[in-house]
Amino acid sequence: NLIIPGLFAFLMAMSLSFSSTYVLQGLGEEKENRLIEILLSSVSARQLVAGKLLGIGTAGLLQVLVWVVSLPLLLNLASSSIGGTISTIRIPAHFLALGVAYFVLGYGLFAVLSAGVAAISPSVRDAQGLAGLFGIFAIAPIWCYSLLFMFPASVVWIVFSIFPFSAPVLVMLRVGMTGVPPVQLVASLIVLALSVIGGALLAARLLRAYLLMYGKRPRLGEIIRTLRTG
Repeated sequence: NLIIPGLFAFLMAMSLSFSSTYVLQGLGEEKENRLIEILLSSVSARQLVAGKLLGIGTAGLLQVLVWVVSLPLLLNLASSSIGGTISTIRIPAHFLALGVAYFVLGYGLFAVLSAGVAAISPSVRDAQGLAGLFGIFAIAPIWCYSLLFMFPASVVWIVFSIFPFSAPVLVMLRVGMTGVPPVQLVASLIVLALSVIGGALLAARLLRAYLLMYGKRPRLGEIIRTLRTG
C-alpha cells in the first residue's frame, strides 16, 4: 500500500513532466530558430501543434503501457525468486486502468499549456521558466507523501484530487494507499477532461496570435485581451 502507489506516482509525475517538456522544447526551439516559418508554409498552426501533441503523447503513452504490462510480470518474477513480502503484493486491474486514463488526460493538459507557453515566449529558456510554475503541481503530491499517509482523511487531499494540475499524481497515490470514493473519482476525471478542452481552446488562441512573434514576450494585459477576443 505504500511502495507500489509511491513508485507508480513517481513514474507518472516524471512521464508527465518529460512528455510536456518535449512539446515545449520542440515548439520553442523551432520558433527561436525561425524554423517555424518554414513549417507553417506547409501546414497550419493547428496541424503542426496537433501532430506534435499526438506524436509525443503516443510515445509517452507507450512508455506508460510498458510500465503497466511489465510491473505485474516483474512482481511475479520477484515473488517466485525471492518470496516473502513481495509474493503478497497484488496490483488491481482498475489501478492500472486509472493510471493510463490519468496519464492521457494529464498529458493533454500539460501539453496544451506547454504549447501556449511556447507561443508567447521569445526563447526556450523563458518558456521553461513559465512552464515550471504549473509543472510544480505534478511533483507536489510526491513531496506530501508522508502527510498523506499520516492524515489520509484530510479535506486538502479531496480538493487537490479535483484540482486538475495535481489530480493525476495525487489520485494515483490515494487510490493505492487509502482508496478514493467513486464520486470524487468521477469529479476528478470530469474536471480534468474539461480542463484539457479549455486549455486547448486557450492555447489555440495564443498560437494563432503569437507563434510568429519574435524578440519579446507579450504583456499580461495583451495576453488577456487575446484570450478574450480570440
